[in-house]
Amino acid sequence: MAPFRSLSANELQARRDKLIAALDAIRAEKLGLDLTRGKPAPDQLDLSMAMDSILDGFYLLQDGTDVRNYGGLRGIPEARAFGAEILGASPDQVLAGGPSSLTLMYNYVHFAMHFGASRFGEKSIGEKGVDGSGQSWRSEAQAAGSNIKFLCPVPGYDRHFAICELMDIDMINVPVIEGGPDMDQVEALIDADPLIKGIWCVPKYSNPTGHTYSSATVKRLAALSKRAGPNFRVIWDNAYVVHHLSADEDQLASVYTAADEAGTADSVISFASTSKITYAGAGISFMAASEANLAPFEAFLGVQMVGFDKVNQLRHVRFLKDKETLAQHMQAHRRLLEPKFEMVQSVLTRELAGKDIATWTDPQGGYFVSLDTQPGVAGATVALAESVGVKLTPAGATFPHGRDPEDKNIRIAPTFPSIDELAKALSVLTVCLQLSTIDHLLASS
Repeated sequence: MAPFRSLSANELQARRDKLIAALDAIRAEKLGLDLTRGKPAPDQLDLSMAMDSILDGFYLLQDGTDVRNYGGLRGIPEARAFGAEILGASPDQVLAGGPSSLTLMYNYVHFAMHFGASRFGEKSIGEKGVDGSGQSWRSEAQAAGSNIKFLCPVPGYDRHFAICELMDIDMINVPVIEGGPDMDQVEALIDADPLIKGIWCVPKYSNPTGHTYSSATVKRLAALSKRAGPNFRVIWDNAYVVHHLSADEDQLASVYTAADEAGTADSVISFASTSKITYAGAGISFMAASEANLAPFEAFLGVQMVGFDKVNQLRHVRFLKDKETLAQHMQAHRRLLEPKFEMVQSVLTRELAGKDIATWTDPQGGYFVSLDTQPGVAGATVALAESVGVKLTPAGATFPHGRDPEDKNIRIAPTFPSIDELAKALSVLTVCLQLSTIDHLLASS
């Protein structure tokens, strides 16, 4: 198939006419398909049905604690140990929370922004980058007369960006390359500006590109607080750490080992959850941090609550048990998801290969495929698909403030629809992409 850019205006117009006819036929089908969010499909949720009755009226922990009562803000010991296995941390570093790691992330950024460790009687260890002041980011911003800033690898996770936007944290785009964020750019930005207080990271099977950070990138990220201003944090959102789509799973270096070697353990705050392991709306979440970070954050949470849902934590650990049982459970997820991701690759390759109008990722895990159109085409493609009954994640959603400066990234979320619905939606996407590209080329000629 000849690249679109090599075709004459008449050839493009002839192809456009055929695509318009195909689009009219699609419109007549009155579709209602949705690829907007990375949700588990019903058959994935069914994998955890046995969890509902697993407690069978027995609510006592090994130490005799009744999980139906108050207490234990850091979570039950069994859940903390399980979270430690997922995150590669030690149990004493882990807080086990409610159903959403996003809630824990929001609360942590809110805590750091408006209060800081010193407000709760704790101070961070006095190393460069976590300087022992424990002051809030807001107080630093006020003293400097400027907003604080976060580095945002892009394309990235829209809900990370929404947290920053709500709290008036300025966001600086950093491109994601094969091994993770462009670290040369990251380090140069941090060297130049002490008001950069954090970086968002989805280190394994990143949302939406599916990249896993290289060992060299992990080491450089772990060392950032040595060159940053005070109270810098690496927010390590390891949401897809066990979500493999291939037997050849990616390997992620330990950020804790790297931080220990660099002497920066206080600068790394990591998160995970079971939201795409068991029930998306009723899982458990985990946060791992040093004691210097965990103690004041626990005090901050203690103003809001007495404790998280320990009954749900207990049923999860009795159901998932250990790392080996978790691996078997995730193999069952993989058997359901792998055909869908293979479908994405098959349809995109069949319809778009050789036309030089798009590139896309082929992830080994996670929940998304990232597709890049030619610049200036993504928004028109998404709008056109929605006009004929296929909803996609809004173009630009993978960038801060919903603004993709090149208007080229589209996040594909293939997990929720059935395989037949997915095939239809992808077919529509490729028709809309080709038509939008031709319109862009004709308008530019």
